[in-house]
Amino acid sequence: MVKISVTIITFNEAKNIARCIASVEGLADEILVVDSFSTDETKSICMDLGVKFIENTFQGHIEQKNFALEQAEHDYVLSLDADECLDEVLKQNILKAKENWSGEGYYFNRLTNYCGQWIRHCGWYPDKKLRLLDKRVGKWGGSNPHDIIQMNEGTKQTYLEGNILHYSYDSISSHIDQTNKFTTIAAKEAFNRGKRSSLLKPTSRGVLKFLRDYFFKRGFLDGRYGLIICSINALSAFLKYAKIKELQNNKAIE
Repeated sequence: MVKISVTIITFNEAKNIARCIASVEGLADEILVVDSFSTDETKSICMDLGVKFIENTFQGHIEQKNFALEQAEHDYVLSLDADECLDEVLKQNILKAKENWSGEGYYFNRLTNYCGQWIRHCGWYPDKKLRLLDKRVGKWGGSNPHDIIQMNEGTKQTYLEGNILHYSYDSISSHIDQTNKFTTIAAKEAFNRGKRSSLLKPTSRGVLKFLRDYFFKRGFLDGRYGLIICSINALSAFLKYAKIKELQNNKAIE
């Protein structure tokens, strides 16, 4: 049987971290929390629960998660966000995988709870995530803040039934605030990679995003919150390209 380290990055996650940790008890051979100097009760909760707790300055989502991978005691790692936890089906399937490890990476669905409602459309589900891996043949990549695990070429990846339960936003306002924050990060990353915008691109990308998520991804089936999510998704696309255009304009003035 392989041994699994569970890694969790945190910053002011006092309302979520205990639930996340509890969901991997009996599964994890090590629970490692990498915290970027929280100012709430996150540290004391983790210490009370007896997990390994490391503080590290936050340089970016990708950088922090790769740091956590490096600090993990075991080669086989399950990576979770603090606002996530495992449902019982997924937990049992990961336990079976421990007994009969058959690949370098495992992926599974993520189901998001939005203001108390589980969202099964809007492009948010099944939202497959590769989160369980042999860290010797994979690491975090992508572009901040949208990090993904990237496996070495030729590695075997296997699907497991069950869900990561994602407790995302408890209010519409928090969703909008996060959207503003993340689009600023994403626009800077994209601009630095050479992506450019135009006068019309923010609007066109926003409209296309809404049409895709609300109609083609059947967001309308999620009712009122489906409409709200798809509208904010469209706002996210609009803001990203508007902020890229702003960076272009500022660069031209310099």
